[in-house]
Amino acid sequence: MFDTKQLYKELEFQFALSGGPGGQHVNKTETKVIITWHPSSSAVFSETQKNRIQEKLASRINAEGELKLSVAKTRSQLQNKKLAVAMLEDLLTKALHKPKRRIKTKPSRSSKLKRLQKKKQHSDKKQLRKKPKL
Repeated sequence: MFDTKQLYKELEFQFALSGGPGGQHVNKTETKVIITWHPSSSAVFSETQKNRIQEKLASRINAEGELKLSVAKTRSQLQNKKLAVAMLEDLLTKALHKPKRRIKTKPSRSSKLKRLQKKKQHSDKKQLRKKPKL
């Protein structure tokens, strides 16, 4: 769908201290990965694809037009980096996916008959509850 190697070149990686369990190791190593990507200046996607991405991921794009993802799931910087890239690729494929157009269908003859019979049955039930005319 898109060139992941070219996309990888456009990404900016930052590393920060990650919280959570791990004791002294967590306090010393920067395992948290923050990916920054500029969708508007990307050479990987066409203009229509860029517009679609910006529309679908508008809530994740900040005021500077950057898409930022941070991952700190594991204690390894390399694993977090792989997870972050996979997460970005997944977001982009979902944003670029066009749902199928729904084809309108007409109700079948039998379904129309069933609906009318139920309607008639309901109306008869209501009529039987009325006081009889004398």
